[in-house]
Amino acid sequence: MPAKKAAQFEITFAPLTEEREAVACFLVAPDLEFSSTGRKANEKAGGGLEKAAKAAEFTGKPKSTLEVLAPHGLKEQRVILIGTGKIADVSEDDWVLLGGTAMGQILSRKTRAASIVAEVPGEDGEVNSAELAANLAFGAQLRNYNFRKYLSKSQKEDGEDQQADGLEQLVIHTADPKKAEKAYARLKGVAEGVHFARDLVNEPANALGPVEFAERAQTLEDVGVKVEVLDVADLEKLKMGALLGVAQGSVRPARVVVMRWQGGKKDAAPLAFIGKGVVFDTGGISMKPAQGMEDMKGDMGGAACVVGLMHALAARKAKVNAVGIIGCVENMPSGTAQRPGDIVRSMSGQTIEVLNTDAEGRLVLADVLWYAQDRFKPKLLIDLATLTGAIMVALGKEYAGLYSNSEDLADSLLAASKQTGEKVWRMPLDKAYDKMIDSKNADVKNLGGRWAGACTAAQFIQRFVKDKATPWAHIDLAGTAMDAPRNAINPSWGSGWGVRLLDRFVANEHEK
Repeated sequence: MPAKKAAQFEITFAPLTEEREAVACFLVAPDLEFSSTGRKANEKAGGGLEKAAKAAEFTGKPKSTLEVLAPHGLKEQRVILIGTGKIADVSEDDWVLLGGTAMGQILSRKTRAASIVAEVPGEDGEVNSAELAANLAFGAQLRNYNFRKYLSKSQKEDGEDQQADGLEQLVIHTADPKKAEKAYARLKGVAEGVHFARDLVNEPANALGPVEFAERAQTLEDVGVKVEVLDVADLEKLKMGALLGVAQGSVRPARVVVMRWQGGKKDAAPLAFIGKGVVFDTGGISMKPAQGMEDMKGDMGGAACVVGLMHALAARKAKVNAVGIIGCVENMPSGTAQRPGDIVRSMSGQTIEVLNTDAEGRLVLADVLWYAQDRFKPKLLIDLATLTGAIMVALGKEYAGLYSNSEDLADSLLAASKQTGEKVWRMPLDKAYDKMIDSKNADVKNLGGRWAGACTAAQFIQRFVKDKATPWAHIDLAGTAMDAPRNAINPSWGSGWGVRLLDRFVANEHEK
């Protein structure tokens, strides 16, 4: 018997008065303050929901949950109470996380359909009901992710796929379903972009080399992104010696992918997003230790973010011109590999002394960043890279490091960070770091020594900002793109970090 395919998941919106599914979630504030619909359900249950909550000492603390089984007087088989905390303290991102919390509870139960009642507990009129419903749906969609494509254990003995029994429909009950659906339409595209980025980071390197990465990026044409793939011959003509030097040790050829979304005025300069796409990083001749090397399949987290962002912008029809460019290479040791001490010439003409072949991401970015400026004359530049372990020593896995030559750009990214919960911390650029990467044998060296490794890496990249007046930001997401702390909306090893941050940045600053 052939395996059944996993059911297609769908989020829909319905009136508060519509009958709920067998599994239903209600929001509850401290002191067991229910929403209007929740109070009616509790009354219909003869006070059973409140009684169960008191017995379990559930008080409505943030993201706390309680399941009430087969409540008397209600058609629901399971009612799940979700604690909101004090409503005045709940931010937009908190509502998204609450949607993820509800979805996590739903997914742990075997059900094909479920409901979330998107109604604020109490009488707080400050929360827009349509936006509340959309944010809860957004959080639920972000949480509804898994990466199981290589798990043969998902097949039952009779050949049926266990995932076929999964959730098919989530109904968000709200005061104005049409407005909520319109508000969610934009967020759905962003969630798809996050999932796209997660898929890329989670893929094993044997399945996702530079060529395969480029092919996956080409699927963005389905949502209206123009995609161009540059092969080795193209890169040689462009004299991308830094990027090609990293790739020369692998039998898998390098690729640079150019993705363009034209949603703004025809002649408006685009925003440029550049991503490091090292599909696997052994360290090259400067070999990494064996322990943990398997995680280096995620060394393309910056490029994955750029691809996910371009999907998000196109899917929600963002009113902006944007270009995403990723440099895809594999860093391997071999008889043809780059050696410590080699000197390469970058596309900019600057020569680089390679003291450590494991400081390869900055070489890739040097050429791709220059290409973006040379060809597109962008309004601003933002590069993203899983660049240094040093940034994790400084910030752990909670924050990405932010470097910028522009106060306005940095402030805008920090504001978007606070709104989305994808946290960045401003780090310093300084002439002292510049001196640390001066070379006696070339224009610059790719290593600044033991101290301030993340800062000297950022300072290196800044040397390839062609026009110093162009606003530029570098985001080192080594700690956040892979194996970051799981939370209510991210159950995945590959987090898809940065897609929401940059999408919000674009919406805030460039679509007004």
